[in-house]
Amino acid sequence: MRQTVRMLFQWCMLLMFLSAFSGCQQGVSGPGQKIMLWNGKDFTGWKLYLPDQDADVSEVWSVRDDVVHCKGRPNGYMRTKDKYANYRLHLEWRWPDEPTNSGVLLHASGEDQVWPKCIECQLKAGSAGDFVLMGGAGITVDGKNMQNPEKRFVVIPKKQQSSEKPAGRWNTYEISCDKGAIRCYVNGVLQNEGTGATITAGWICLQSEGGPIEFRNIYIEPLD
Repeated sequence: MRQTVRMLFQWCMLLMFLSAFSGCQQGVSGPGQKIMLWNGKDFTGWKLYLPDQDADVSEVWSVRDDVVHCKGRPNGYMRTKDKYANYRLHLEWRWPDEPTNSGVLLHASGEDQVWPKCIECQLKAGSAGDFVLMGGAGITVDGKNMQNPEKRFVVIPKKQQSSEKPAGRWNTYEISCDKGAIRCYVNGVLQNEGTGATITAGWICLQSEGGPIEFRNIYIEPLD
């Protein structure tokens, strides 16, 4: 009888240990593990920013059919509440009507403002893949330091002809931020890359700028 009780106790302790270990594992993220930034249902984990504090953000951003719908006006952005560094970002976008303007702002921080200090991977129609350095941010491209603190915007054109798809079709952005190195792929085409970025961590923002745009399937994969 005592032996049976002892065995049952040992089995219970083993099950408790395995349960606790499993729970810990679920909270751990490592290289290559997908972390969904957007849950496909609402804006949990995101801040919707417009410069007019009295403006109704729900008139600009909404969710339908697992897609973020952004009207594009007024200017602003939706941004992650958490800051990130060393990751591979995946997102998909399309223009429901006429292609206009938007962007993916990397490593923004500080006070929320329409044009924060950041490095933008452009989404402007025909220019997806351009880098835009904002607020004095810097990066080296093809051996040239492109930082210019005296200019509000420094545009670094994409390397290839446009690889974007026409309005109504989904495009894919894959953006790798590995310490100071940034590479951006538009529909699988490497459009830009640089090293020595002066900002390597911060919020990820999706712009409202110009006209209606839609986003879906937004996630990162940590690189370390």
